[in-house]
Amino acid sequence: MAITDVSAFAHLSDADIENLGVELDAIRLDIEDSLGTRDARYIRRTIAAQRALELAGRVMLAASAKRKAWWTGTLTLALAKIIENMELGHNVMHGQWNWMNDPEIHSTTWEWDMNAASKHWRNAHNFQHHKYTNILDMDDDVGYFILRVTRDQPWQPYNLGNLPYNLVLAFAFEWAIGLQTVDLEKYFEDGPDGDIARERTREFVTKVSRQFVKDYVAFPALTALSPAATYTSTLKANAVANVVRSIWAHAVIVCGHFPDGADKFTTTDMAGETRGEWYLRQMLGSANFEAGPVLRFLSGNLCHQIEHHLFPDLPSNRLHAISTRVRALCDKYDLPYTTGSFPTQYGKTWRTIAKLSLPNKFLRATADDAPETRSERMFAHLAPATTDPKTGRRRGLKTAIAAIRQTVSPRPAAAETP
Repeated sequence: MAITDVSAFAHLSDADIENLGVELDAIRLDIEDSLGTRDARYIRRTIAAQRALELAGRVMLAASAKRKAWWTGTLTLALAKIIENMELGHNVMHGQWNWMNDPEIHSTTWEWDMNAASKHWRNAHNFQHHKYTNILDMDDDVGYFILRVTRDQPWQPYNLGNLPYNLVLAFAFEWAIGLQTVDLEKYFEDGPDGDIARERTREFVTKVSRQFVKDYVAFPALTALSPAATYTSTLKANAVANVVRSIWAHAVIVCGHFPDGADKFTTTDMAGETRGEWYLRQMLGSANFEAGPVLRFLSGNLCHQIEHHLFPDLPSNRLHAISTRVRALCDKYDLPYTTGSFPTQYGKTWRTIAKLSLPNKFLRATADDAPETRSERMFAHLAPATTDPKTGRRRGLKTAIAAIRQTVSPRPAAAETP
């Protein structure tokens, strides 16, 4: 099931983990010391480009009702919304640009273009998800209350709907993110928790109302003043742009948290957790996908989810360079660096969601050695850790996993050449 002893699972000693933490702290300090004009220019240009795209999309929707112009304007607007949510809203609200002391680009003042109220999201995401990453019953992102993504979630008959639930989640992801932060289940409770839930619900309704008026009343009405467009055409365009943005955001996020190798943990991991152990849990609980400059930008640089979880408040434009150093540390400490192509990682998330719609008795791998659920117990039958006589390196997690895989599914011997 989930990992109960992260150091034992990682095959690292206390000294190893402490040294890993020191080396990761050094990376953080290097980046912080080098932040400056180039980074400020990057975020300001990104904001300007995003606003220009949104304006261009709105103008195209108003200028012509022809199908080609409608689709061009709609997709341009969707692109602007994606950039605003992924590279701007998410990262600005993480405090990645607070060092600039610019009140417009600050985590406490940015209100993003989606249903979730920014202050609710900051609390739920920054102070809960990133602190308790993939810890069962503490991190709401493990399944988003609706999906079964680990065998540690006992199977229930409604889990048969895992695939359609995930499809609905993709289409309505902005609603899921907004509702996740409200705690509606506590709405009718007495006491402080109920008071907070009711206040958040009022604030959420206020934010949704503003979004609704903006996208489905004000802009369509403004566009209707043009003889080349109609109220209905713009209303439909805004709805499609919002759905495209939701589908894309969902795909990026699940690729960072649900593929094979994104491990889950129990609350016992947190007992006396050191800085190094927190770093290690972030590395083991996250997954990347490979991307070029365009895909990195459109994903908000969350293709580097491992690096983002290690350093959530470092600017997103630095994560690609940081990833080279993090990967080198993984090699040094014999830790897996979970990554793959975007289609591969996305496909693995759907495979896991499909597989876990079924009861455990229909699944082949054990609960401690499945692609989506691993624990230190998967190594119970492996010989004690040894040191390579040639390199002097002690066997680490990456080597141990390879040894287990070879034991379970040995490769056929190569045919001898006659």
